[in-house]
Amino acid sequence: MSQPPRASSKVALVLSGGGTRGAYEAGVVLGVMEVLGRRAGDAPLFSVLSGTSVGAINAVFLAANAQRGDHGIRELCALWSALKLSEHARFRLASWIRGPARVLEKMRLLDMADRPGRSFIDTRPLERIVETSVDWAQLHANVDSGLVSALLIAALHVVSGRTTIFAELAPGAEFKGARDDRRIARFERVGLDHVLASAALPLLFPTRRVGEHYYCDGGLRFNTPISPAIRAGAERLVVVSVRYERTAGEAAATELMASGGDARDPSPVFLVGKLLNALLLDPVSYDLQVLDRLNQLMEALEGALTPEEMTRVNQILVGARGASYRRLRTLVFTPSLDLGQLAGRYVRNHLRDTELNPVVKYLLGRAARQAPTQEADWASYLMFDGGFAEQLIQVGRQDAHAKQQEIRDFFAET
Repeated sequence: MSQPPRASSKVALVLSGGGTRGAYEAGVVLGVMEVLGRRAGDAPLFSVLSGTSVGAINAVFLAANAQRGDHGIRELCALWSALKLSEHARFRLASWIRGPARVLEKMRLLDMADRPGRSFIDTRPLERIVETSVDWAQLHANVDSGLVSALLIAALHVVSGRTTIFAELAPGAEFKGARDDRRIARFERVGLDHVLASAALPLLFPTRRVGEHYYCDGGLRFNTPISPAIRAGAERLVVVSVRYERTAGEAAATELMASGGDARDPSPVFLVGKLLNALLLDPVSYDLQVLDRLNQLMEALEGALTPEEMTRVNQILVGARGASYRRLRTLVFTPSLDLGQLAGRYVRNHLRDTELNPVVKYLLGRAARQAPTQEADWASYLMFDGGFAEQLIQVGRQDAHAKQQEIRDFFAET
């Protein structure tokens, strides 16, 4: 029996969290596959997959299709494009009011038998998509065969506040644990509960139980899990961030727009979007800056020290942090467009065409119209609609094609 084709070196794909912005990640991967002309019979492009929140969902799908050279990316994009706001973003305020909820259940107006925990959004339709679209048996087979060296999913342990990395490793693969008590690793088969726990943004989505413990969205502490991929032996990193990097001029113009005109305080919905940005997106730039500085530091040390001295430095680093530093080649993608502004335009132009509860539609439309700026960051996380997802996919795809020479150079060396 012939062996499946293997990647020539450990290339890691690191996917961050961000709700519906995960469609942008799928678009980037699609663009990369198109630039490289990947086919189903090729060796897998990524052998280490590391994700948080929606990035965890994308990561498990790609890992479950690692027996294909394109990682099944077109099917993943099709899943995103098939989302319907009326089905996949249903509000469930009754879950927070236990008395009325029980009355509605008795009147057969509310099904509480299969309800998740308390949350503002009914996540069951989204959970069913994750459960049925991922071939879990094939996922584990890909890890067992070594096609996937490591699948790493980050979640936040609710009680202790520690980030937990759920790691499913191929036979013989190593994961060098951190000496930081704030982060721990658990080595086990990754299943549906692990992924849903990683994506469980508090209040909006219910917390998930894995074994004896409850977990929530890993993006609250660890939105872009770069270091777990490095500790799993990745030699090169492809990092997809969903944070738009504003120029100083753009930031100043947005601030002027937000503070001008109406003197009322920003609406709660507008503030929710900014809160999500602060929790999930802002740390990404810092992580990438740290990685770049470490690369520069290691290059300087390797040029200045003898091999024996460099060995001693690495021994000290291993004792202090569990692993040595090494230079890593990176390929980073960030949105070329402000996804919050893209969401704002979509809500204003397309919300009236969606099948949605009239009250919810009115409230969402009003929130978009009354925002002090043109962006709707909250919608970029929660607009689980195929039309909006397709726009995000196209932005990601175009961003990848804009870096086609970098992509070819990056993978040519592997």
